Amino acid sequence: MNNFNQHFLLDPNITFLNHGSFGATPKSVFEEYQRWQRKLERQPVEFLDRRFAERMAASRAVLAEYFGTHRDDLVYITNATVGVNIVARSLEFGPGDEVLTTDHEYGACDRTWKFLANKRGFNYIKQSIPIPVYTPDDFVEQLWLGVTSRTKVIFLSHITSPTAITFPIAEVCHRAREQGILTVVDGAHAPGQIHLNLEELGADFYTGNLHKWLCAPKGAGFLYARPEKQDLLEPLVVSWGYQSEKPGPSRFVDHHEWWGTRDIAAFLSAPAAIQFQEEHDWDNVRAACHDLAVDVEARIRELTSLSSLYADDTWFAQMISAQLPVETDITALKTYLYDEHHIEVPLMEWNGRNLIRVSIQGYNTEDDIDTLIKALSSWFRS
Repeated sequence: MNNFNQHFLLDPNITFLNHGSFGATPKSVFEEYQRWQRKLERQPVEFLDRRFAERMAASRAVLAEYFGTHRDDLVYITNATVGVNIVARSLEFGPGDEVLTTDHEYGACDRTWKFLANKRGFNYIKQSIPIPVYTPDDFVEQLWLGVTSRTKVIFLSHITSPTAITFPIAEVCHRAREQGILTVVDGAHAPGQIHLNLEELGADFYTGNLHKWLCAPKGAGFLYARPEKQDLLEPLVVSWGYQSEKPGPSRFVDHHEWWGTRDIAAFLSAPAAIQFQEEHDWDNVRAACHDLAVDVEARIRELTSLSSLYADDTWFAQMISAQLPVETDITALKTYLYDEHHIEVPLMEWNGRNLIRVSIQGYNTEDDIDTLIKALSSWFRS
């Protein structure tokens, strides 16, 4: 794999193995982002009043083509958590209703559903998904143990944050639709890391980040809604798009795109991120990153003698989580890795297990993996 260090602004003194948290933006994409910001400052009224709708529509068209859908079936938002909030706050639930999820979900989105459950009285049910998962059918059957006649929504991550598992979302969406259950997918880690065709996937609502694996600027995300479900969504921020005097071709876009004065440069730069990856043959880059992820996962397991979270390497892409011994002080280890070895990598506790999560992006090399393994070996020997 070609080394892409020269394309990114990352500190060369840091071994950066945490692309999954906030991403990193290529220099050329960041320059495009700043170009849009400068255009905004040169003539704010022209930019945000006269040209806003056409520029956003043009950018959404590129994004929609990339995701296999129509430009008016998705809107730009700042991140996936905002998307989950839009959907969760819009859907009408009450006492006795149930929202089903798993025990692998991202904390911020978990808190969104818990907050609303406490406020409205519905039940937020976490179905345990033991790992490793061996087949998509096994996953669906395990998840469906939590489905009841009161289940109104299934909420899932596409790629989980703590365990880095790619869930079989299409199979879940298909079965849920047969039973009249809405599906809401947190795709924070999917865009740019795996192939994504939103219409083929079949989720009713899908929200994702573009600033992570697609490498767009920070503050770029999206929310997709199936056309027949768009009227279920209320605007999180009510502004001029609501009951617009000059409605556009999509009420969904009208209601959710215009939030008043804000910097939309990150949204307008998303096509540049797509172009960057296309120009650099990113399918091959992703494949090479996956090979490095397979390598680091195996080497951590060799070091710890602990079992894998995955049945095989088809359950993860460019990001892996691996178990650390239960007695590990993960706070102290994280400090040691950063302060002593300048390694940026997340460690976390999940369901009674200590995990280290390693992200591999195009700028990472085998030397980065060697640096991490050497540091971990030194820690566990001490």
